[in-house]
Amino acid sequence: MWTRIKAWAYRRRWRLTIAAVLLTGYYFLLPRQLFTAPTSFVIEDEKGDLMNATIAKDGQWRFPADKSVPDKFAKCIVAYEDKRFYYHWGVDPGALFRAVKQNIGGGKVVSGASTITMQVIRLHRNKPRTLWQKMVEMVMATRMEFRYSKKSILGLYAGNAPFGGNVVGLEAASWRYYGRKPDQLSWAETATLAVLPNSPALIHPGRNRQRLLDKRNALLNKLWLNGTIDSSTCALSCMEPLPDKPHALPELAPHLLSRFRQEYRLRGETGSTRLKTTLDGSLQQSVNDIVYRHHMQLKANGINNAAALVLDVETGHALAYVGNVYRPEDPELEAYVDIIQAPRSPGSTLKPLLYAGMLNDGLMLPHTLLPDVPTHISGYTPQNYDQSYDGGVPASRALARSLNIPAVKTLQQYRSERFLNLIRQLGISTMRKPATYYGLSMILGGGETTLWELGGVYASMARTLLHQEQYDGKYDADDYHPPLYRADATPPGRHSLTRFGLLDAGAIWYTFNAMEEVMRPGEEMLWEAFASSKRIAWKTGTSFGFRDGWAVGVTPQYVVAVWVGNADGEGRPGLTGVSAAAPLMFDIFRLLPNTPPFPVPAGHLKTITVCRQSGYRAGEYCTDRDSLAVPLAGLRSAVCPYHQLIHLDPSGKYRVTADCEQPDRMLHKPWFVLPPAMEYFYRATHAYDPLPPYLPGCATQDLGRAMELIYPRPNAKIYVPVEIDGTLGETVFKATHRAAGARIFWHLDAEFAGETRDFHQLSMRPKPGKHVLTVVDEEGEQIRLEFEILDKSKAQ
Repeated sequence: MWTRIKAWAYRRRWRLTIAAVLLTGYYFLLPRQLFTAPTSFVIEDEKGDLMNATIAKDGQWRFPADKSVPDKFAKCIVAYEDKRFYYHWGVDPGALFRAVKQNIGGGKVVSGASTITMQVIRLHRNKPRTLWQKMVEMVMATRMEFRYSKKSILGLYAGNAPFGGNVVGLEAASWRYYGRKPDQLSWAETATLAVLPNSPALIHPGRNRQRLLDKRNALLNKLWLNGTIDSSTCALSCMEPLPDKPHALPELAPHLLSRFRQEYRLRGETGSTRLKTTLDGSLQQSVNDIVYRHHMQLKANGINNAAALVLDVETGHALAYVGNVYRPEDPELEAYVDIIQAPRSPGSTLKPLLYAGMLNDGLMLPHTLLPDVPTHISGYTPQNYDQSYDGGVPASRALARSLNIPAVKTLQQYRSERFLNLIRQLGISTMRKPATYYGLSMILGGGETTLWELGGVYASMARTLLHQEQYDGKYDADDYHPPLYRADATPPGRHSLTRFGLLDAGAIWYTFNAMEEVMRPGEEMLWEAFASSKRIAWKTGTSFGFRDGWAVGVTPQYVVAVWVGNADGEGRPGLTGVSAAAPLMFDIFRLLPNTPPFPVPAGHLKTITVCRQSGYRAGEYCTDRDSLAVPLAGLRSAVCPYHQLIHLDPSGKYRVTADCEQPDRMLHKPWFVLPPAMEYFYRATHAYDPLPPYLPGCATQDLGRAMELIYPRPNAKIYVPVEIDGTLGETVFKATHRAAGARIFWHLDAEFAGETRDFHQLSMRPKPGKHVLTVVDEEGEQIRLEFEILDKSKAQ
């Protein structure tokens, strides 16, 4: 048997070879990808609704082909173009016989007998319509039927057929002519689009209207006759008007579309130019409206730009992405700049991260008293926004009030290198230079970050706190991740859990608590009286020169981050986070549902005894004590340094020492004692008992410092302005002394300059150059420091 087969094959070897070549050629007749024309970049919201689209590189509105075709369009196009589409293999013999008969009888080409499959091949090849090309299309159509399903063939046709003008594909046509998705069109609208690929020029609004109407109505009648629609639907559909001028496509997220295009090209992607995003379409529209409304108010002050970002805490998904006020018709607004991605000075928005870091490392407790006095550190002189001083302020209140001097002193203790490493681990990648480049100004906005990264950091912190109960008090490092805007980009899954996290949950909880105490603009704490008011942990920031206003708010479900300013960096008076950005942020939060407060991470808190006055761990001399649940690291925090035991005479009015009083006659009493400079400012706004004076004649060698220079600080460089008459202005030197009525003697460069009592301020006019200031009190205590007066002429 096998021998006879071999003999038969040998005798017919040439025929078999030719057949094999033909079959191979037939198999490879179609390219792997039929259509390679450039497509529009398209982004959709989480429900698949169109948000934005761009025109393709070749000037056509051509959306990436959708594999699914709406049922209405499938029925319309099959009824109109190829009624036996589901029964033939690419070529319809009945239609072919009828076309030959009609063409011979008419003496010209009356019918082409093209099936939908053949039309897809023609769209792919784009060759002249000749008899030879028709035969090639027929062969290729049969091959196509072997590769693709009928549903896929319809999808290829709908995605690449011409629909008039520069509109290609059903989806682009539906949005351009009706402003809706294809599956939302009526029978009349779908029928209109079904007849267009056969005669795309009919869509011209100024002519051919009647021919288009006749073709559409004929198709509707055909659908009625074949039972697809009933007579009432047919009659009503025939009464619908034709589309007029093309509709503008939605422009809800133009900056996110630009970001998608940029990242697509940078990554060298070759896939679909359609992206389903994580955005909530209705929320995006509402946030757009709010941003635009605030823009109209702010532009009166020359503040032209604003951006807003809304994140879902659990997933990190971007729910709203408004990169800027989008008014491209006004070139001065620079509306195309995506501020969400632009590195800008963050102002004070990093202060909560330092507060959390200090609590996490046990360097302070939630309400530790921090110094708030005039400060000069290695040539750097930070100032509070209101240029006032409290002397001492609890850490939580310092954060709530966004005081600069306590923040700088805290960073000095924490160290810049350590803080920079922390914020990088939290997700801020834009500060790439070493810590020495930023210095202590880092905490006041001396670096740069983006709204995208800043919002992601706060969302990661909130996510870590929320997962404590779910993870049995443990931590997942993958809870810290950047925000996501692509629906196909899933957040990191749960990996191995550890006992210790980047930030302790207790530290995060206290940070958010302090942020909730910030006074809201225009409400003056009255919001707390309403049960329906949202509990929002929020922080503002203002960059140097009033160039950037920030506001970021956190709830257990959402993060809202806002920026206002000018894209070109121009500063404006009144451009602050509180007055310009915070109102916009709170208006966005009003769109969002209420959420319960952050859960207390009880497993990460330990109750200890603290000193009520200082906020430190209570020492043996702290008499006014309180119990407070603190992060576990707080167990190793410092004991209160401000309470000490003082020794009084029997009357209790004077301090004494063993040199002037018998120990058994002394009264020993704990006392709250602040350093002189802190005391000077603290007692102006707080109930504070100053130390009693020493008994006259009593030795005071063990006193410690009784006075302190407030201004200038050591090695200060002072710029003195010139008065109107051309003379050098005065410099006001300031000191404080514990003792009421104490006299201080001032010396400049070893020359006596003056004497002060009670109110220790002295004005002098030192010449440009380096000087030595010496102050001495009546008891001989002395302070000596160097400073420099800058020469204005050399500075110019």
